[in-house]
Amino acid sequence: MKAVRVHQYGGPQALTLDEVPQPVPGPGQVLVRVCAAAVNPIDWKIRGGYMKDVMPLQLPVTIGFDFSGEIESPGSGVTQFKKGDPVFGTAMGTFAEYVLTGLAEVAPKPASLDHAHAASIPVSAKTAWQALFDVGGLTAGGKVLIHGASGSVGSFAVQLAKAKGIHVYGTASGRNQAYLKELGVDEPIDYQTTKFEDVARDVDVVFDTQGGETQQRSFAVLKKGGTLVSIVQPPSQQEAAKYGVKATFFSSQPNLEQLTEIARLVDAGQLKTTVETVLPLEDANRALDLSQTGHARGKIVLTLD
Repeated sequence: MKAVRVHQYGGPQALTLDEVPQPVPGPGQVLVRVCAAAVNPIDWKIRGGYMKDVMPLQLPVTIGFDFSGEIESPGSGVTQFKKGDPVFGTAMGTFAEYVLTGLAEVAPKPASLDHAHAASIPVSAKTAWQALFDVGGLTAGGKVLIHGASGSVGSFAVQLAKAKGIHVYGTASGRNQAYLKELGVDEPIDYQTTKFEDVARDVDVVFDTQGGETQQRSFAVLKKGGTLVSIVQPPSQQEAAKYGVKATFFSSQPNLEQLTEIARLVDAGQLKTTVETVLPLEDANRALDLSQTGHARGKIVLTLD
């Protein structure tokens, strides 16, 4: 089968399209024929070697974490899926014609979506869900500041927060202000012209998808006992203590119940996804370069059909 692999860390053109053996599912696993795979920032970070200290990998390695496709073969003991069932989920190595995944990471595909749009959902939506509710502890009536609210994770965070009755402040560039309103942001903030701390005050949770100076300035907008949740870099515990808040660095975990509920929300029309660019698997390097610019609205997806 064809697979996009990293043989040595580097920039553009560091990936190669290789021919590798097709994996065989073990007990409690399924082999999925991949129809589409979405790009996430971790993909170009792995390619560039930025993750090698915190996520050591044995090279060469097939990258990619999101997929939508069809069950090719269930492993022994698997009764909930059969060959041909349309599914979506997460796994390591989705930039390939086939991928193995465990039962905690695969669910029936939303019936209302094609594979390209379904592939754009699992990592981003689960990350947003877990950051806001599992880690942040947000409940109805709360307030959240979402940085990068027009991005793939941010846009899901906005929609999930609004569905729970939460007041949303969201930052994005000027060109994305109308999009923030479409998503349901209560108070859109153009970070190019307005300091977010002049608008957002006493929020329960800051969802940080940017890091750096943005993260540093975010402590001041939290109410006492609030939480800063970052998916890009560990926040300062000293700053958290100074402001009397909590601060957490977080990455999403497998959760079948949440993935299934996310699919239900999609089919009910309560959760929408935006796919900005669709490219063939052979253009994986170009897809990662586009992701690395940090200016994509929604997802970049590789297709194999």
